[in-house]
Amino acid sequence: MSQFTGLGDLLGIAFAEVTPDRVVLSWTADERHLQPFGIVHGGVYCSMHETAASVAGQVWFGEKGGVVGVNNTTDFLGRTLPGERMTSTALPVHRGRTGQLWRVETRNADGKMVSVGQVRLQNLDTPPPPGTLEGIMSLVKG
Repeated sequence: MSQFTGLGDLLGIAFAEVTPDRVVLSWTADERHLQPFGIVHGGVYCSMHETAASVAGQVWFGEKGGVVGVNNTTDFLGRTLPGERMTSTALPVHRGRTGQLWRVETRNADGKMVSVGQVRLQNLDTPPPPGTLEGIMSLVKG
């Protein structure tokens, strides 16, 4: 069972670590993630990257306001086949008053990087919905 709702639930995301300085999520590639040629669709990597960066960015920004993704650039370095366990890790590049930039790497179980990207977030003045931070922190396993 997934620990997430919406797209995260559909994609099978599980969070291993959530801190203001790093988010690690994992997922197992299956038929839901494939493009017509039998490998994981590039949009899945983009979704994983934006999810990891957005969660990290919101945890870092806290109650000061919400965050929203405004740019997502992902490069694909290798293929992923069904059954492979993948890990996406977001680390900050820059965090400022109005925006943030996060680097996200996705690796397979052997540690080979299969995608790398950057996600730019805008920090909003409006606070996140009540319970957002608590909900995010409840996603972490164990």
